[in-house]
Formats: sequence, C-alpha cells, structure tokens
Amino acid sequence: MDTVFVVAAIFIGLPWIILHYITRWKTAATITSDDEVLLEELYSLAKRLDERMDTVERLVASDNPDFKPARIQHDKEIDNEPLRELDRLLAERGDRK
Repeated sequence: MDTVFVVAAIFIGLPWIILHYITRWKTAATITSDDEVLLEELYSLAKRLDERMDTVERLVASDNPDFKPARIQHDKEIDNEPLRELDRLLAERGDRK
C-alpha cells in the first residue's frame, strides 16, 4: 500500500503541482483586456491634461513675458518622439483587433 501511495505521489501529484503553478505563473504575468482598456483610458486622459496644461501655460505666458514652463514642451522634437512611438504602437494594436 505504501508503494502505491509513493508511486501515485511521484507520477500524479508532483506533475500536477508543478503544472498548476506554471499555469498560475503564466496567467499572472500577462496584461488582461481590462488592464489594456484602463491603460488606453489613462493615455487619453493624459493627452487631454497635456492639452489643458498647454492652454494654461499659453495664458500665463501672455500675462507674464518672463514665464518659462518647466515641463516637457509639445513643440520640441525630442519631447514628441516617445509620444509618437506610443501613438504608433496603439495604432498597430488597433489594426490587429
């Protein structure tokens, strides 16, 4: 009886435990569709907030000629490159759906 239990534990129980945790590990490391939707919403919110900040900075600059914004500028090529890359990746992902 002990031999049957040991053989069952080695050939059934051990692979089951290993495969179970491999499956859990793989599903935990992926982004779900809900996460993707949330990321898209956050991205669009960030773009809207960036446009609002541009408007506020333009208004402040019109009142105060010495005003120098301390954030990323929308008209600098070096600051726009990461945003273009993100836009391109989102467009590619949208084409695949």
